Amino acid sequence: MAWASLVIAGLFEMFGVSMINKLHRDRNLQSVVLLIIGFGASFLFLAYAMKSLPMGTAYAIWTGIGASGGAILGMILYGESKDWKRLVFIAMVLGAAIGLKLVS
Repeated sequence: MAWASLVIAGLFEMFGVSMINKLHRDRNLQSVVLLIIGFGASFLFLAYAMKSLPMGTAYAIWTGIGASGGAILGMILYGESKDWKRLVFIAMVLGAAIGLKLVS
């Protein structure tokens, strides 16, 4: 259950990051509320996961999901570069997260 919570935390982290971008474009109360909900839920699920997972592993995977997911969302939703080098490094981040799962 801790690993599922950690993945959910990472997905909420991705949502929160995309709401930062939305806030920069829209500057409205809805964007602020969604940003707070996204990061708040992310921290709650991360805290739950850290009850049984080592802090370093949980934090590394959480940030890996958030960073790579944010980059992928930027490519899909906001037209950011889809250069093959970027994709290779995103794959490396995800591979490292999977590796941590396998050794934990």
